[in-house]
Formats: sequence, C-alpha cells, structure tokens
Amino acid sequence: MQSILLIIVLVVVVLPPLVFFGYMYALSKQPKHSIIRSHPFLGWVRYLLEKLGPEFRQYWFDNDTDGRPFSRADFVGLVYAAKYRTDLISFGGRRDYEKPGFYLSNAMFPKLTSELRVDNEQVLVGKKYVITDEGLFTRQEKFIEEKVKPWLLADQDAIVVGERREHPWRLKGMFGASATSYGAVGENYILSTGSGAKMAGGSWINTGEGGVAEVHLATGADIVAQIGPGMFGYRDDEGRFSIEEYKRKASQPAIKAFELKFHQGAKIRGGHLEGSKVTEKVAAARLVPVGKTVNSPNRFAFLTKPEEALRFVGTLQEAGGKPVGIKIVVGDAKRLEPLFAKMTELDIYPDFITVDGSEGGSGATFKAMADGMGLPLYPALLILDDVARKFGVRDRFKIFASGKLITPDKVAIALALGADAVNSARGFMMANGCIMAMQCHTGKCPTGITTTDAKYQEALAPEEKQWRVMNYILQLREGLFSLAAACGLESPRDFAREHVVYTNESGQSVRVADLFPYPEPEQPGHSEAALL
Repeated sequence: MQSILLIIVLVVVVLPPLVFFGYMYALSKQPKHSIIRSHPFLGWVRYLLEKLGPEFRQYWFDNDTDGRPFSRADFVGLVYAAKYRTDLISFGGRRDYEKPGFYLSNAMFPKLTSELRVDNEQVLVGKKYVITDEGLFTRQEKFIEEKVKPWLLADQDAIVVGERREHPWRLKGMFGASATSYGAVGENYILSTGSGAKMAGGSWINTGEGGVAEVHLATGADIVAQIGPGMFGYRDDEGRFSIEEYKRKASQPAIKAFELKFHQGAKIRGGHLEGSKVTEKVAAARLVPVGKTVNSPNRFAFLTKPEEALRFVGTLQEAGGKPVGIKIVVGDAKRLEPLFAKMTELDIYPDFITVDGSEGGSGATFKAMADGMGLPLYPALLILDDVARKFGVRDRFKIFASGKLITPDKVAIALALGADAVNSARGFMMANGCIMAMQCHTGKCPTGITTTDAKYQEALAPEEKQWRVMNYILQLREGLFSLAAACGLESPRDFAREHVVYTNESGQSVRVADLFPYPEPEQPGHSEAALL
C-alpha cells in the first residue's frame, strides 16, 4: 500500500514539475533567446515580468498624469462621466501647471445658465449608476432612471454641413464618434455607440473605411460613411470604385454625409485588418473575401493631384446629393496651399474637412507613423484655418477635429483654434468599457470592443453600454456650455482664438489671437453673400 502511495506522490507531485522544468530547459537551448540560453530559469522569469509590465505600470507605478496615450486621471474622469454622469473631483486638478500648454481665458463677468443660447426644451430619459456602498469588498451600485437635459445648440447655432447640397446635414451637437471600422471593432461596440448617440441626439457615428454594415443602420444614428483608399464597401469585383454602390448607400436616409479618407493620424501608411477578423458579415460590408487579410493603400490609386481629387469630390456631391468631405493630416502650410488654390480655381470645395492629429489612432498602427509623421492636432488646426482664411474660403466648408479630444476643455480649445465640431474614437471606446489593454491588433480585446470574435464580444453588453455612451455625450456637451459661460460666451459656437492663452516653459502667457493672429485674405475667394 505504501509503495502505491509513493508512486502516486511521484506521479502527481514530483513528475509534473520535473517534466515542466525539463521542457523549459530544452526550450532554453534554442538560439533565439540569448538571456534564456545563459540563464535557463531566471531568463523565463524576466520574460514573465516583461509580459506583465504594462499592466503593473498602468495600475501601480505610473503617475496619475503620466500615462500614455491617456493618463489615469483622464481615463477615470471619462469613466465617471459615462457611468455616473459627473466630472466632480476633490482637492484640485492634477495637471502639471509648470509645463507649457493651452488654457481657456475666463471672463471677469461670466454668463449665467439662464443667459446661454442652449436648447434644453426636450428633456430626455437617461440612466446612470449611483454608488450606495463604497466598501472595498461590499461596493454596491444601482442603475437608476432619471430625466436629463440634452444640452443641444440653439437653432440659430446649428452646424449645417453641405448647405449647397440637395440633402444638407444639420447638427445641433458638436461631438460625435470618430471613424472606427467594422472589423477593427465588433458589432456590439457599433450597436452601443450608435444607440447611445441616437438617444443623446445631435451626435453621429463614423463608419471608418470598413464600409456601411447593417448594424450601423440598425442603430438609427446619423452616419458619416467613410470611403478609404481600399474602397471597401464601394468597389466592384476588380476592386475599382463603383459609383453604383456609392449611389445605393447615398440613398440610405441614415447616411448624412460621406468622408474620403486621404490620411489618418496614425495610419498615413494605410489601414490593415487581419484575416482572422474578416468574418462573413465583415466581408459582406467590405466586399472582400472571408478570412483574407486586407490592407488599404496610402492613397486612392486614381487620385494623384489636387484637381483629380476635387473633381472626384464634385462627382460624388452631384451623384449622391449629400455632403462630401475629406479627412487629412496636416504636414505644413505649403503642402496645403496647392489644394486650396485649385479649389478657388475650379470652384469645387469639400463640404467639410476632418483634420486628424498625428496623435490619433484608435486601433493597431505602425509605431514609426504614430510617433513621427504629421502634426499634432492643435497646430494642425491653426494651419488649416489660416490657409483657408488666407485664400478667403473659410466659409465654404466646416472643420471637424480629431485627436485625443476626450474632455470638454480639450474640445473647447479645438473649437477656439478653428474647429466647428469634434470627433473622438478612443473617448467612445473608453465609454464602452475600454481599459487600454493595448490588445487592439490581436482580435482578443478583453472588453469586447476591438474584436469580431463572438466569445470576446460577449464582454460588451450593448443594452447597458449604450447608456454610458449617452451619458458621456451629454456630460461633455454640458461641460462645453459651462466652459463657454465661464469665458463670457453664450454658446460654444462663439469660441475663438482670443479665448485661449498659451503659457510657455518660462511662465510667459500670451493670447493665441496675438500669438497666431487671424490672417487677412490674400485673394477674394467666395463669400456666403455671393452664394445666396
């Protein structure tokens, strides 16, 4: 009996560790790991710690304001806005005020809420969480329903995109979801984001270059349909642009505008989608084979110069009767000027220009592109606005800004520097539960956002997350109106360069309007009066 017990102990307790360590030792003799070859067991411990490093840094070691691409303070603030519909903090801000940066300039006599130009007439039904017990192991929350204000723009301040089109797009909100392609993100994310935008009103979702899927239309939200250089969803069997597919999508009432993606902040090289994410539904939306890895080039093959690009814009405007815009990354003013010169020559203008900062990037991208290519958003906005004013055509299109704009103060500064409206991708991802796990490119997103895997998508419950998206939009819009009031303005539509101050590393402060004065038109352009 004792011998049998001894054999069992050897088999169960001793043998597995011996086999495990023997296997690890055998692996250590492979030539690809220098550290493990010289230190067979400590080397594996090193790789384990390296693997766990990002998680330890995010939760334990990073300062609350040091994390990248978003700090812990920004992340937690957004979660509270989405979950609890509040942005209250205790004991002051965590910004490093000794570093150079942009600040909003408050008025000596701010506006009262009653003095704001805001549409809060239609009260909405919303839901949020309320903490009932803050205990470490006994934390309890309840999900409550309540009436909420929409914080929409007044009718006279509504943003009209494509005034000259047969079907212009009228916006009473200034904040929407940026381009995230079906395939790069899953159905549940699109459903919750679109439904939340629909419930908030005055907002929108951008399809990204992956084409329009049934789930986009099912949300009932306003849709900006993006067309990328790969022309996914707008191509024929040979991969060429199909005007018939374009017209078919333009006939959809939910699609309010089209956006030609010339550049994207973190992906100037072109988009990429692993074949493992190309399911039957994704393939149907993109008009590509199931399971095939797809890449989009960094340029429309048939558009090689400004005239060709603008004539293509004009063709789409005429064929669909809806606004058509372009998405760009700004390199410098000189590279923009030939495009604007050709606009005035041909009298063809995009209905909107989305300027994407180089800091953008909601999913997988190339490090060299993300870190070194193109200008960040704020200087890019100033350049685009200046060039348009110099050519006398700033009134011919709207500007949408995109690039890490997830809080009301950053959005307000973007509006003051030239934007008419703002897109956010990662803000909406975090409102949906993103924890910045950095697994966007793997298809194994733990929160069910950047995945088309049915198992992983189960983590995201659209029926709950849609309320968080709605809360996030409403809280941001309310914050915008509060900041406008503090600056002495009646509406966020009134933000301008004189309402922003830049403080340098020496503590010297100067108004952006003085640092970057509005340029005088160097050529007449086309005024609104001449168009009416």
